[in-house]
Amino acid sequence: MLCKICSGKTEKRFEAVILNKHVGSYFQCPNCQFLQIGNPTWLEEAYKESINSCDTGILARNIHLRELASVIIYYFFNHSSQFLDYAGGYGIFTRLMRDAGFDYYWSDKYSQNILAKNFEYNSDLEIELLTAFEVLEHLEDPLQDLNSMLSISKNLLFSTELLPSTPPAPDQWWYYGTEHGQHISFYTKHTLRYLANYYGLNYYNFRNLHLFTEKRISKSTFYIITHFYNKLGLFKNLQKKITSRTQSDMDYINSLSK
Repeated sequence: MLCKICSGKTEKRFEAVILNKHVGSYFQCPNCQFLQIGNPTWLEEAYKESINSCDTGILARNIHLRELASVIIYYFFNHSSQFLDYAGGYGIFTRLMRDAGFDYYWSDKYSQNILAKNFEYNSDLEIELLTAFEVLEHLEDPLQDLNSMLSISKNLLFSTELLPSTPPAPDQWWYYGTEHGQHISFYTKHTLRYLANYYGLNYYNFRNLHLFTEKRISKSTFYIITHFYNKLGLFKNLQKKITSRTQSDMDYINSLSK
C-alpha cells in the first residue's frame, strides 16, 4: 500500500478491532512516518452522526481553543480580517470566535450548522486564516483536503494529537478511536514538517496545536504567547480591545426577516 502523503511504500504495523466488529489494518510510511488505515470500509456506519457520542470534551475543547486561537490571531495575523472554521461541526467555535469579536465564518460538508447560522462561508470572502480543529485525523485523502483548505488561505491553524515515533499498540493510545471508527489518519511531527515543506509553508507547534503559515514568525514569541497566554492574561487583554459581535450579529439576523 502506498502512503497517502508522500506515495512511498508503507509497512503494516498492526491490526485493531473497529466498532467492536470490523478489522482495521494500520500501515506506516518509513519516509514521512504517516500512519493510515487501509480501506476503512466502516466509515458510513461511523458517521451516522457527524459528531460521535463519546466526544464528551467538545465544549471544553472549543472554549480552550477559542482563547488560544484568539491570541495567535491577534498577535500574528490581521485580526480585523475574515476567518473560517473548516469542518466546523455544529458551529460552536465559529459562534465563540464571533462572540470574542472576530469576523468568523463556518463551513462543513457533513454537519448541520446550529449555532452559527447566517455566517456560512462563501468564496467571496477573503480568509486571512483557516482553523480546522480535530479534522486531519478524519481525512481519508489528506492531500486532497489540505489542497482545498490551503486554496482558501495559506494560513492554517489546526489540532491533532501527535503520533509517537514508535506507534503504540491499539489498546495503548486512546486517539486511535477504535470505539467510534472515525480516526483513520495519524501524523508524527515529522509528518507535519514534511507537509509544511511540501506546501512551502512554515510550521509552528504547541502540543497538539499546529500552524502552517506563509508568514515567518519569531519562534521565541510564538513559544511565549502559546505557553504563557493565560498567565499573562493575553486573552482578557484583547477582549478589552476587540468588540464582541454578539449584539451586532443578533441585530443583523433580525434585519434579515424585515
